[in-house]
Parts: sequence; C-alpha cells; structure tokens
Amino acid sequence: MKILKQIFTWWYKQTFGTFIYTIFTGRLVGKDKFGNKYYSNKKGKRWVVYDNNIESSKIPPEWHAWIHFTSRNIPSDKQKKYSWQKEHQENLTGTVNAHKPDGLLSSSSKKNMKKYEAWKF
Repeated sequence: MKILKQIFTWWYKQTFGTFIYTIFTGRLVGKDKFGNKYYSNKKGKRWVVYDNNIESSKIPPEWHAWIHFTSRNIPSDKQKKYSWQKEHQENLTGTVNAHKPDGLLSSSSKKNMKKYEAWKF
C-alpha cells in the first residue's frame, strides 16, 4: 500500500519522479531529529524527503539554512545549544495547540476590549 501511495500521490513523502532522481543522482547528506532526510547532488542541488506528512515548517532552522544555501556547513547533532534556545516545533496553525491570544473570539480567556480611557477633569 505504501508503494501505491508513493507512486500516485505527491503528498505522501515524495513523488515517484523525486524517488527515481534521488536514487540516481542524490547523495544522502544527513538526517534530522524528525526523520527528514537531506540530499544533494554533484551540481549543487539540495532537497529534502520528509518522513511523514509534507510540511515545510518541520525543517529545523539549521537545516533550513543549509537547504537554502545560507550555510555551507552540514548541520550536526553536536552543535552547541544555548539555554535560551527552544526546541523547534512545526507550524501549529489550525491545530488544537495553535497560539490563541487573549481577546480572540475562539480563545477561552477574554480581554478588556476598552479602546480608550476617559480623561478626568
């Protein structure tokens, strides 16, 4: 079933064309903590094959910099992490975990919506 999904659907990991291209020209460069695999070829092209659902916000910042040619260095797990850095999360918009600020109609907390304060004489 996985093979049929991969052949006939573009949203399941990769297309058949990308699969063939990866086999013949791709060189595996690395893998991130989400299971995404990163490839490059001799001409310098870089691409990612996602582990499950195709969602570009699943790419961590260090791999994003590499895939967009901002960095030449291949990211590693041994990179220094600072105490103020948070773990990378994919975009949660449209999910239960999405950020909902105070005053939003769908938010459970209400905000004081008073637009102005009256002057006192």
